[in-house]
Amino acid sequence: MSATTASKAAAAAATGTPVRASLPGGGTPRKRTSALLKHRTLYLMAVPGILYFLVFKYAPMGGLVIAFQDYLPFLGIADSPWVGFEHFVRFFTEDTFFLLLRNTIIISLLMLVFAFPVPIILALLLNEVRTRSFQRTIQSVIYLPHFLSWVIVVSIFYVMLSTDGGSINNLIVAAGFDPVPFLTDPDWLRPMYIMQEIWKGAGWGTIVYLAAMTAVDTQLYEAAELDGANRLRQTWHITLPAIRPTIIVMFILAIGDFLELGFEHMYLVLNSLNREVGEIFDTYVYTAGIQNGQLSYASAVGLFKGLVGLVLVVMANKMAKRFGEEGVY
Repeated sequence: MSATTASKAAAAAATGTPVRASLPGGGTPRKRTSALLKHRTLYLMAVPGILYFLVFKYAPMGGLVIAFQDYLPFLGIADSPWVGFEHFVRFFTEDTFFLLLRNTIIISLLMLVFAFPVPIILALLLNEVRTRSFQRTIQSVIYLPHFLSWVIVVSIFYVMLSTDGGSINNLIVAAGFDPVPFLTDPDWLRPMYIMQEIWKGAGWGTIVYLAAMTAVDTQLYEAAELDGANRLRQTWHITLPAIRPTIIVMFILAIGDFLELGFEHMYLVLNSLNREVGEIFDTYVYTAGIQNGQLSYASAVGLFKGLVGLVLVVMANKMAKRFGEEGVY
């Protein structure tokens, strides 16, 4: 109970005035009901999103129970025998675990270091464009890759980087060098993966930061300009501090996906020659669960990955609050 609430309760007890019950967020139940009715249109608009998460995110969590069973489809969840933590012990004691953990951590760190800052930099650059028509044109162009599927994106890079007639290798050969096996050389898998992620998602990621920049008071820029600050100084001392809460929230969400690199993209660029550096948890779950039929084992791997993501989000959020930021919750 806060000091304000305690003082109110003490004053009410002294005067004999009854204390009204209130909800944790403030306001009586009647006020909350009237607020719900007042904003009912907004809540109705949120219903499809809420249903989506309930049906496709929360309801499937009940199937995680098979991670503790020797699940047999013809017996079902109710009759499949329980094995406890057997699948987790098997996963943590196999050599594959360290290979998956190493590859996933390395690629995730590369994503945070190289891919995460790109939308911020693009948004700052677009914010400096004064011709609105030109700015909208650039925005539309960099948004387009987001709407392409990973199959198309990987196919475009395949055509460009192939040693057999690829445009990039044609230029390399024309310059007098040997063709580079970008698609099969393990050393090139991770740089190629990061470049594809940046090309596809950087433009779309600028939307959040550009929206945050619209809330910056223009009088701050005018005052800074009168004080002699150039555009770089204005960006560093005004724009970046203004969008810092947004950057932190997006960073926390990125931390939550630290082990969630995505199955489709990596599966499309993997082959027998680069699998040693590209096999991650998502592709391993598909291989073990779908191809090999080890559904319980694959569920245990997926559950481990999800729990690690949850712990990372909680830790990152606590760190953000410790440094005075709002965080995600």
